[in-house]
Amino acid sequence: MESARFGFDNYHILLATLGASLLLAYWLPRMFLRRPPASTALLMACGMASAALSPQLASGIDPTQNPEIWEVAAEIVVIVVLFATGLRIDDLGNRRLWRLTIGLLAVTMPLTIAAVAALGWGLAGMTIGGAILLGAVLAPTDPVLAGDLQIGPPLEGREHPVRFGLTTEAGLNDGLAFPFVYLALHVAAQGASPDVWLAEWLLWDVLYRVVAGAVLGAGIGWVLGRILFALPSWNTLAASGPGVLALAGVFLTYGLVELAEGYGFIAAFVAGLVCRRAESDHDFHRRLHGFAVSIEHAITAILLVLLGSVMPTLWPFLDWTHAVIGFGLILVIRPLAGMLGLLGSDLTLRGRLVISTYGVRGIGSLYYLGYASTHVEFIDEGPLWAVVTFTVFASTVLHGLTATRMVESLDRNQVRAPAGASKGRGDPCD
Repeated sequence: MESARFGFDNYHILLATLGASLLLAYWLPRMFLRRPPASTALLMACGMASAALSPQLASGIDPTQNPEIWEVAAEIVVIVVLFATGLRIDDLGNRRLWRLTIGLLAVTMPLTIAAVAALGWGLAGMTIGGAILLGAVLAPTDPVLAGDLQIGPPLEGREHPVRFGLTTEAGLNDGLAFPFVYLALHVAAQGASPDVWLAEWLLWDVLYRVVAGAVLGAGIGWVLGRILFALPSWNTLAASGPGVLALAGVFLTYGLVELAEGYGFIAAFVAGLVCRRAESDHDFHRRLHGFAVSIEHAITAILLVLLGSVMPTLWPFLDWTHAVIGFGLILVIRPLAGMLGLLGSDLTLRGRLVISTYGVRGIGSLYYLGYASTHVEFIDEGPLWAVVTFTVFASTVLHGLTATRMVESLDRNQVRAPAGASKGRGDPCD
């Protein structure tokens, strides 16, 4: 019998690399800083370094060749965090608070999509369909990577108006960007003439899918609330049930709504929001939220390392125009569009600047691009992946380095704020 030979298996190298990257990203900053910044950029940097040392690590996960992997992995992360985001909101607030969200969704997001699409078409030379897709993919703020800037876990309070605006925007705009992804798919498949696809897009992709996601999400959230907190009254799941039931709510909601052709992202957030209204002060909401966030953190960290490892394979597609688009979105387009969306709000100038500046880009963008790439073949697929991954990395660096101090500033000012300020009568972020 031939003697066994030792060798290095790529799979085991990948596991060791992931473990080392996760450990270094969270431990290394503490060696030099008392208040380390978010580790998201360092996770991606560790992935890039690993790919430089062992190029075969990225084989099989190149998003231009296998977008399905990124679509599915990002999809799971986003739906889990959207449900958890809905659970976070202690107080639905009043009309003044929700005016922030409406302005960000109705004004800021469309302006962002239009501006990025114009740059993609006019500056980077993308096709019309590719440029629209780029705008739709990069427009949503990310509910995953922006968690530190959002309101705290259930029953913790911290319903700061700035946090509330960023939380509800991130909870809803991931789903509301989907109609524009479908618009890009229509244009790429059928041409730019709206006579061919406009009616279908408006009635089906915009009206029906949005309404179905919101209504079905609310209904499923209400049923979940009854099952968890009321039935049977003498032995409810909330009394001793495990946190894994959060996944039951996420998967049930998303699966049923997608089967009904609604937007599952909208449904996941709305279901969490409505489920929270059932026994809203019950401590079981903490358990559900804690389990969901643990799952989200684990998968997100792995995804960021893998994303960093594939970035070197995308560099050949990257040029200066893509850098202009990425930095232009983060430093100019989002801040300006955010300020326009917040006109007329009760926030001070500083509060509006915080919301407008911290439009973090992340995992949701990967899902949308993966989804689009598996449905229609885009001429610009390589450049699209290059500019999106570059923008996500730039966002994690610029926002991650400053988010910790901003959170501390928000919390200090909230403590000093007069009673009632967090209810929308003013901005304690003075």
